[in-house]
Amino acid sequence: MLTSLQYRILKAISPGEPAVMSGNAYAGKSKLAILLGEQALHLVPGNTVIDFGCGEGNEAVDLARRGARKVIGIDIRENVIHRARETAARAGVDHICTFGSSTSEKAGVIISLDSFEHFADPAAILQTMYQLLAPGGSVLASFGPTWYHPLGGHLFSVFPWAHLLFSEQALLRWRADFKTDGAARFSEVSGGLNQMTIRRFERLVEASPFRFDWMEPVPIRKLAPLHNRLSREFTTAILRCRLVVRS
Repeated sequence: MLTSLQYRILKAISPGEPAVMSGNAYAGKSKLAILLGEQALHLVPGNTVIDFGCGEGNEAVDLARRGARKVIGIDIRENVIHRARETAARAGVDHICTFGSSTSEKAGVIISLDSFEHFADPAAILQTMYQLLAPGGSVLASFGPTWYHPLGGHLFSVFPWAHLLFSEQALLRWRADFKTDGAARFSEVSGGLNQMTIRRFERLVEASPFRFDWMEPVPIRKLAPLHNRLSREFTTAILRCRLVVRS
C-alpha cells in the first residue's frame, strides 16, 4: 500500500525520465584539478599512473600532459576503452597512455574519480588498488555525491533527498516505467549505487591496508555555512582524499 502511494506521488512529480546531467560542467577545464585539487597533482610528474575507471580517456590525456611517465587507464566497459584509445590518439599521447579492462603493472599513483559510490564491492576495490601500488605509492580519490547529499540518489533524487524519503521499492517501480533492465535494487541499476556515506568510506579504509594521509569533505557551496563535523553527511558536495599504505 505504502509503495503504491509513493509510486503515484513520484509519477505525479516526475512522470517521465528526468533529464540527466551532462559532462559539460568540465568543458575546457581540468576535472582532475577540480575534483582532486591542483596541490594533489604534484605526485603525477614522472610517475606511472593508473586511472582506475578511466571512462573515455579525458583524464588519462590530462595526466599525460601533466608529465606522467606512463598512464594506464582501466575500465570494465569495453566500449569506453575503445573510445579512450581514440581520445589519446587524437591528443597525441597514445605513446604514453594504454587502456584495458585490467592490469598487473604497478603504479606510483592510482587515480579514482566519481567511482567509490558506484563500486559493487568497494572493500575489494581497495584491496585491488593496494595490490597495484608500487612501494611508496598512493591513491588519490574523489567521489560524490555521497548518499546523504541532497542529490545522493542520482537519478532517484527527483527533488532534494527524495531517495531518502521514498522506499527503494517505490523508486525502482517508478524507474521501471522508463528503464527496461529489470533492476530491483539500487545496486543493480546502470552504474550501480552502493549508498556510500562518508562514515562508511572511513570504515572501509580503516579495515583496508590503507590509511588517510588527508581527507577533505568539500562542502556544497550554498550550504557551506552549515558544514561541520556533525552536518557533513548532508552538506558535503564531494569527498576527496589521499590514501597511503598503512605502515
